[in-house]
Amino acid sequence: MSAQPAISGLLIGCDFSCSPTRRKSIVIAQGTAANGRVLLSSLERLDSLDSFEKWLAQDREWVGAFDFPFGLPRELVVDLGWPVQWIELIHHYAGLSRLDIRNCFAAFCNARPTGKKFAHRHTDRPAGSSPSMKWVNPPVAFMLHAGVPRLLSAGVNLPGLHPGNCSRIALEGYPGMLAREILGSRSYKSDNKAKHTPDRLIARKDLIMALEHGQTRLSLRLKLSHAQRDALADDASGDSLDAVLCLVQAAWGAQQGAPWYGLPIDLDVLEGWIVTA
Repeated sequence: MSAQPAISGLLIGCDFSCSPTRRKSIVIAQGTAANGRVLLSSLERLDSLDSFEKWLAQDREWVGAFDFPFGLPRELVVDLGWPVQWIELIHHYAGLSRLDIRNCFAAFCNARPTGKKFAHRHTDRPAGSSPSMKWVNPPVAFMLHAGVPRLLSAGVNLPGLHPGNCSRIALEGYPGMLAREILGSRSYKSDNKAKHTPDRLIARKDLIMALEHGQTRLSLRLKLSHAQRDALADDASGDSLDAVLCLVQAAWGAQQGAPWYGLPIDLDVLEGWIVTA
């Protein structure tokens, strides 16, 4: 077995909400990695976007994977006549209201044939992710709107998209991709309490066990305490586990190192790319 590259510094996994509350908070998993093992050190919950801004403003070094899209489909952007330079697009997008966004995207979809309503990024197919223009179930378009401008304001580095502080690296994560690799189509979470079933609990426990044994193509093993393992299994919303899945993706990106952190060097610099896809 080849030696694993050393990873230094703090790692971050972020399960994001565009409208966080105490009941549905932003969850930040923090940890470190060495010798192919990812050690979870803490889970932090943020119940407002202001709290997220303050968290980002802290002066410390990290590599993080954030569960929201960093870009829009090029096909959509061109069709709408929006800027095709990433930073200009984000500034334009941040200036729109959520109602503006929904109306623009709905009009785009309504003009297209059934089965091809949404435009997709190139990363969506290998990642199995929802198109970043979706405004419901999940509202990833609003997550982009809430998340990316705050990353920019914090001055972090977004590899391939925008240079920033090279001691704080933000990557686009997607926990569903890693979960599907282990569970297939089995569901492990729900925000609906009526769907907090024994089957989903078993799926979460299976997912945690597989992560601990390194049973993914990332070849990283998650290290948990008994209390952490129980807490991840007991969170039926899956938010804590999603943050940890992003933490593992961040560890893989950090292992690949600067300047691309595992992203393809030929990625579309308007659309972005999901780390590990």
